[in-house]
Amino acid sequence: MEEKVESTTVPDGSCVVSVQETEKWMEEAMRMAKEALENIEVPVGCLMVYNNEVVGKGRNEVNQTKNATRHAEMVAIDQVLDWCHRHGQSPSAVFEHTVLYVTVEPCIMSSCLSLAASGQRTARRTTRRSPLILFVFLFNVKNRTQCIPGYRAEEAVELLKTFYKQENPNAPKSKVRKKDCQKS
Repeated sequence: MEEKVESTTVPDGSCVVSVQETEKWMEEAMRMAKEALENIEVPVGCLMVYNNEVVGKGRNEVNQTKNATRHAEMVAIDQVLDWCHRHGQSPSAVFEHTVLYVTVEPCIMSSCLSLAASGQRTARRTTRRSPLILFVFLFNVKNRTQCIPGYRAEEAVELLKTFYKQENPNAPKSKVRKKDCQKS
């Protein structure tokens, strides 16, 4: 699907991602986040890399599709499943060796689906939860999840601030009633 960059597999079967690889894939994820912002979407971009090949990528499409589940990770997961079908690969085997690059920490829906797809039941967090960090989520055969937080965090935060400063034309109308404060 995309050009390849080298990573290393260590004896326990886990994947070690180089700094150059992280920079390359996160640059593409940031590009996708910026594209989402240009399309009045929450600026999140995501790539899923298997054997040094992008097998799924996505950006938020919630407003565009009017479907609240179309987060960047969900779009990418759908593409990975399509890739597996076309290449005769087992999705669980592919997800088990997939690296997820995403511009902000996934929401609980995306995290749970990503973990389920990889065959993991639990995730061990190495950092406090923060929606404003970039990270690389590494799945591997030993049911460990490695998180590399903070990569280009300032840029991601600025994109989010830009989105939330603007008016979202697809947001539902407020249902909050304003009370009349009349003194007698």
